[in-house]
Amino acid sequence: MSQGEPKVVSALTGSVLEIRMNRPKARNALDPESMELLVQALAQAQTQDQVRVIVLTGTGDTFSAGADVKAALAQDPEGFAKRGPVVMAELLAQIQDSDKPVIAKVQGNVYGGGNGLVAACDLAVAAEHVRFAFSEVRLGVAPAVISVVCLQKLGRADANELFLLGERVPAQRVLDAGMINAVVAEDALNAKVESWVQTLALGGPLALAGTKELIRRVPEMDRAAAFDYTAEMSARYFGSPEAAEGMTALMQKRTPSWAPESE
Repeated sequence: MSQGEPKVVSALTGSVLEIRMNRPKARNALDPESMELLVQALAQAQTQDQVRVIVLTGTGDTFSAGADVKAALAQDPEGFAKRGPVVMAELLAQIQDSDKPVIAKVQGNVYGGGNGLVAACDLAVAAEHVRFAFSEVRLGVAPAVISVVCLQKLGRADANELFLLGERVPAQRVLDAGMINAVVAEDALNAKVESWVQTLALGGPLALAGTKELIRRVPEMDRAAAFDYTAEMSARYFGSPEAAEGMTALMQKRTPSWAPESE
């Protein structure tokens, strides 16, 4: 990346917005500016009706090396130690709260805070050569902010092993731990993402957003509150124009207006 190139690049192809971390020489390390640019790109995507799916990926052989160590070491009272964790929290929340499904296309190795980006996404696929490491403890810090999203997917035993040992592990280990959804050959990575994109396109946009909300909120509720919340949501969705279109399309044996025509 030349000095003038942006740290984050977005490209819209059809209904898919790819947001790419673009600091390959820094292994896509996350400084406050990079994270703020990611937040902005994700927020803008929410306002674009043509965007149905967001794909988060990186440039080069690293998805993300996590916190920018050089920025963290800078003796700046307004620098990384103060801004970094706050912006990281905002970024992870922005990914999880996105109305549009977010896919992590993990083309390269993942370290430290990069694991949080992967875990926050709705779906994640990694190339089989990729290595993951929760490397924080070996730098004298803790995986604090990212634990909020990672522990939603990792079991206690897996978290103990991955967080405390800080070792590099194969993508398959992280798949077995439940943090990602698939591991494929490097040359099959794009095809796997495209298959998910095509399948997601069959779902109603508002229904996908509501389903993401269910997945996020229901596990944190007690049963009575969960039934109240989901009953209200169900009634609202069944009465929506999108549901009317979807059910009418089913009865008429045609494709709903939001979905691509089948070949």
